[in-house]
Amino acid sequence: METDVEESDSFPAFHRGAEPRLRAALVARFGSQTGREAALEALVYGWEHWQRVRGMDNPIGYLYRVGVSRARRLWRRTRVVVPEELPFREPWVEPELPRALRRLSSSQRQAVVLVHAYGLTFREAAGVLGVSPSTIQTHCTRGLVKLRSALGVNADA
Repeated sequence: METDVEESDSFPAFHRGAEPRLRAALVARFGSQTGREAALEALVYGWEHWQRVRGMDNPIGYLYRVGVSRARRLWRRTRVVVPEELPFREPWVEPELPRALRRLSSSQRQAVVLVHAYGLTFREAAGVLGVSPSTIQTHCTRGLVKLRSALGVNADA
């Protein structure tokens, strides 16, 4: 008798929870096209090596590193770093924001985009990137200071 309930350690169950976070992290680092391709390649790798990956302490973080490795060659050719499409639509975006985001370090840009654009908590973003939550908080704080300065926004306003 077949059942619709999947095992909690099955790859399809893992994929449903991991794919959006993995894609968001890689898009934040490499841009829309390269980030999506890197996420896909990382998930294919995860599926092919599921027996080993599922036993890891941080499988999403591991697959993030796989995605980074797979994306480097293509990313170096294209140098796209700001997402072209976001999964949500804001009614208005500061026109200088993409340029200001490009001026941030890669770590600051990833932290700011994951936390403030995609709505991940510091802990969730840290799990995806394989760093501590305090590191994400530091990168967010420093990145926001730089963004506010670049955009001429007063934090007290």
